[in-house]
Amino acid sequence: MKFFVISLLLSCNLSFSQTLYESIESEALGTTRKLKIQLPRNYEANEDQAYPLIIVFDGDYLFEVVAGNVDYYSYWKDMPDAIVVGVNQIDSRADDCTISVENFLPHKKGAQFYDFVVTELIPFVTENYRSLDFKIAIGHGKTANFINYFFFKKSPVFSAFVALSPKLAPFMQDNLTRKMSLEQKDSKLFYYLSTASLDIKRNRKHAVELNSKISPIENPNIFYEFDDFEGLTHYSLVSRSVPNALENIFSIFQPINRAEYETKIITLQSSPVDYLIEKYETINELFGVEKQILINDFRAISAAIEKNKQYEFYKDLGNMARKQHPDTVLGFFYLARYYEETGKPKKAMNAYRSSYTLGSIQGYSKEDMLDRADEIQKEFGY
Repeated sequence: MKFFVISLLLSCNLSFSQTLYESIESEALGTTRKLKIQLPRNYEANEDQAYPLIIVFDGDYLFEVVAGNVDYYSYWKDMPDAIVVGVNQIDSRADDCTISVENFLPHKKGAQFYDFVVTELIPFVTENYRSLDFKIAIGHGKTANFINYFFFKKSPVFSAFVALSPKLAPFMQDNLTRKMSLEQKDSKLFYYLSTASLDIKRNRKHAVELNSKISPIENPNIFYEFDDFEGLTHYSLVSRSVPNALENIFSIFQPINRAEYETKIITLQSSPVDYLIEKYETINELFGVEKQILINDFRAISAAIEKNKQYEFYKDLGNMARKQHPDTVLGFFYLARYYEETGKPKKAMNAYRSSYTLGSIQGYSKEDMLDRADEIQKEFGY
């Protein structure tokens, strides 16, 4: 019985993400810094796959919140699998966030910590783990202010910034507003900011003021989101902010939902298939992830074609489905619908029958395809 329980635990553990504990010797800091690293599920099995990288400051307490949400959202395909790295700052937080009283930039140990992140931490992770260029920085309070200094680089090392109740330095509001007003020629950047009604008064005041300055900015390369939670404190807002931040950063990665379908797809005057292509090209462009088109998203485009009676687009959808899911009946189903609605029943019958050697997939069955072919044969006497 003991052997059975141990085996069960081991087999279950293999299906979960892995958490590793590393130490990195830092010349910049002159000490050793401890890291927590969560690798995606099946990281070892997918040897050719690379992943977005999330750096969590205040990793001694913030890591688990972020890692848990990343594992959950990636499990349901609402975001890509990602590597999460927590930086332990339990005994060094004040030193790590030191800024100059003259120009309010990282100073002394703060400047050393900044160099550690850029020249040691990120290279260490990218050399030892399969990470992509898309990187997220997450901080809380003092560290939420500190991550902004990475934002000001001409070519920021991070693509997304999650500032949870930041303790903003003097002039930080103006500097952020100025930065977000500038055109980002080389990349698109994400910025998430949160506070709450019971937040630390200074933090809340500055966050609300910052939001009032950033919100009017129209910059197509800056994706900004703000949350002001009712009834939450400086600490409890974290558990609400992290999932909201991930949802907003990876909103385009998520499967097509009812809101996207009703507001963006069925209202299209152009091809809904082109919309689907652009959605997945944007995912690749933003996150560096080549995502297979979901059956859910094929269904959404098919529903729009049916609703708007744009049957000519079924041909493109069928060809795309054959490339994305070549061993299934999906592509031939859409091609058959194209032939049916454009007055070519014999070609539709043959397309349905082409499913004979292919597999069923999520509601598109081989048996249904063959039944449809038989109905056409009976109706037209082929």
